[in-house]
This record gives sequence, C-alpha cells and structure tokens, in this order.
Amino acid sequence: MKFFNKKGKYWFIGIIASLLLLLFAFIYANDTNTTFPVNEYYAYDRAISLKDSLSLLKDTTDFKLYHVSYTSVHDQKVTGLLSIPKNKDVPHPVIILMHGLGDNKNVDYVSYGNDLFLKNGYAVLRLDFSQHGERKGDFYDFSLTGKYKHWSRDIIGQTVFDLRRAVDFIETRKELDAQRIGYYGISLGGITGTIFCGIEDRIKVPIVALAGGQLNLLYEREAITKEAKDFVSLIEPLNFVKQIAPRPLLMLNAKNDEIVPPLMSTLLYKAAKEPKEIIWYDSKHRDAPLDTIFGDGLNWFKKYL
Repeated sequence: MKFFNKKGKYWFIGIIASLLLLLFAFIYANDTNTTFPVNEYYAYDRAISLKDSLSLLKDTTDFKLYHVSYTSVHDQKVTGLLSIPKNKDVPHPVIILMHGLGDNKNVDYVSYGNDLFLKNGYAVLRLDFSQHGERKGDFYDFSLTGKYKHWSRDIIGQTVFDLRRAVDFIETRKELDAQRIGYYGISLGGITGTIFCGIEDRIKVPIVALAGGQLNLLYEREAITKEAKDFVSLIEPLNFVKQIAPRPLLMLNAKNDEIVPPLMSTLLYKAAKEPKEIIWYDSKHRDAPLDTIFGDGLNWFKKYL
C-alpha cells in the first residue's frame, strides 16, 4: 500500500527540509562560542611600535622602581610601574600584577603583592586598567547589563590588548626574562586575566583571584537568551580558560564572596583543564587575608615559574 502519491511525496520532502533548516537555525543561534571566532578578536599587529618610555622613580639598595608607559592597540597609552630587584639572578622572572574595578596600580593590596613578590626575587609590572588610574577619563557606572554596558565591556577588551602589549614590552628588556612570565590578577583583574592568559601563551603561570565565569548570569531572567550570551562572548572567561592548559592555573576564591558569586567561580574552575587548583578562603570579596592570598600565589610561582 502506498502511503502517499507523487504530490504527497514532494510535500513530505519539503516538511523534512523545513525541519532540518529549523534545527540548523536553532543550533546556529545558540552556538555563541563558534559563530564568532572570539580568539581572533584579540589578534593585533606586533610590528607597530610600542613607543615605550621608562623613568626612574626610586633607586634603593634592594630594588629600582620605574614609571612605564607604552602604546597599545587603538592608540591607547598604557601606564604602569616596574619594580626590579637588585640581585645576581639576571634576567629576572616577571609577574604582571593587576588590580580590580575602580582601583589602580598603586592601590594598597596591589602594593602589598608587589612588595612580597619583589622581596622574593621577582620583577613586578603593575598596570592601570583601561579607564583607571592615570588613564581615567569620564568614568560611568560600570555594569555589563546597564546603560553603559558597551563602555564597560570595552574596558575589559582594551585591557586584554594592553596586557598582550605588556608582554611585547617585557621582551624588549634584557633585565627581564620573557621566558618566565607569571600573571596575578585580582577580581576584574582575574576575570580579564583569564581571557588574556587563555589567548597569550607567553604567560607561563597564571593566577586569578576572586574571579569567576558565566557572565551571562548577571542578566538574571534573561541569562539564557542569545542576546545576553552573544554580548558577553568576547569577554566570557569560560570561552578562554580551557586554552590555558597545559600551563598550571591557580584560582583563589572567597566562600562568602558577595561580588563574584562562588557559583561563578566554581563554573570557571570546572571549565578549566588540568593542571589546575582552587583554594577557598572563609571570607568575603573585600576581606580576603592579603598575607594568605598572596602567600599562596607566591608558593605557586615558586613551584612553577
């Protein structure tokens, strides 16, 4: 028995084709990781001159402190501080140390980390985030879901470029060991650092503190929408953290973090590949013990860098 005639056959084929088209559209619409090559967004031309400058700020018996500036992508001027220890181990391993939202390279907790790493033989490069510190212009309400969300996203994206250019700068300095570069980023510095370390394999040992992933969760009820996922895709740590392996990743997080929910930190850690380790502190975001959180980072650098 025939189930349909020739005309019905064409109708059936048309239905199947339509269903396949809808299925393809659904998959395409929900695949925010591959529909746009997020890695390629952070490609840049290394050949463009850094136009860098160093000026000596302090010369002690133990270290030298320099003010640093160089030109980044989009013709942005980056400002920072470079601390170089005075010991015989030249060239020195380097740690890029980044602050959190609203702070700058001189903030107390960054200065604490700088002093600790410096005393242990590491050169330390502290930078101002885009729109922070010496680079601060008109500062709006930083929010990836508010009316300044594109401006907020650009701060993170621009700083990723700035950090890549920082590695270019390190490679020009004979007193710095470009084969032994570590990264330590706190809060927004940790979120941005996850992106940076994922695409920049010249960073040998990444540490991210008080950071997390799945940024679309910030949109709450609209978190699962394509618009939310697409908007954060360029700055979503989950899109980059897997690329850190086989380099050793350390995450440092607060159990009672009210700024970066522990769930987001857990999701980021689970997405990372081995080798990796996470340490939880019984604290909130802003009261994590400096001696411990930087001490654990120092031990990680001593082990791997």
